[in-house]
Amino acid sequence: MRLPCGPLHIARAWATEHGVALGQVATEDKSNEITAIPVLLGQLERKKAVVTIDAMGCQKDIARDIVAGGGDFVIAVKDNQPKLAAAIASVVEKHLEGELQARRHRNYQTDTHGHGRRDERFHWVAQVPPGFAAKGEWPWIKAIGTAVRITTHADGTQSDEVRYYMLSRFLSGKRFGEVVRGHWGIESMHWVLDVTFGEDRTRTRQRVLANNLSWVRRFAITLLKRHPEKDSIRGKMIRCLMDTSFLNEVLTLQGN
Repeated sequence: MRLPCGPLHIARAWATEHGVALGQVATEDKSNEITAIPVLLGQLERKKAVVTIDAMGCQKDIARDIVAGGGDFVIAVKDNQPKLAAAIASVVEKHLEGELQARRHRNYQTDTHGHGRRDERFHWVAQVPPGFAAKGEWPWIKAIGTAVRITTHADGTQSDEVRYYMLSRFLSGKRFGEVVRGHWGIESMHWVLDVTFGEDRTRTRQRVLANNLSWVRRFAITLLKRHPEKDSIRGKMIRCLMDTSFLNEVLTLQGN
């Protein structure tokens, strides 16, 4: 029997507030994450949860399933949904021009310093206005949001980034900002998987084995993150190699 081989794409769920891997689903051969996300959502309890997904997950079926399961969504919107992106951009432009000042909207701003740079983040969320162009196709959208980040680097240069979002609930500005930051915190997990665990360098081509190894790595990250020791993931891994007592604490969650 020949086992399936080839590139493996995986849709993953991560509880950002607790640093716990909730689940993952490998895509079918010659498919992508869009088909795996609904399967993964079906395995999770969504009631009262806020589900965040990047722009690939900006699909009508996915939005409907999240709301049907009792949850809410904050999903990034990009050019893969051009009509929706244009409708949101139009609302934001009208707000900036002062045409929508009467509509309910909320703001939240943060200013942080670290790693040799300054990050100013501006979050704006508003109820969907009457006549919203995409309302008919996306009836689950109750609010739209914008997240702007302006980064001042050590050499004085600046860079900026603007993202649009659709929301199923009119969140507070602070909560919207926390959700957006929490989602992009997942990128730090991907960095750990790549740099610390060498996931991108793996040459495992057998799909079932690759999926199982991916699960093991995420389980390891969960255990290491939940240990209260103030150290990096790599530092904790090295200590586990050198100290069996510490390894036992990590494996049994005794340090919590």
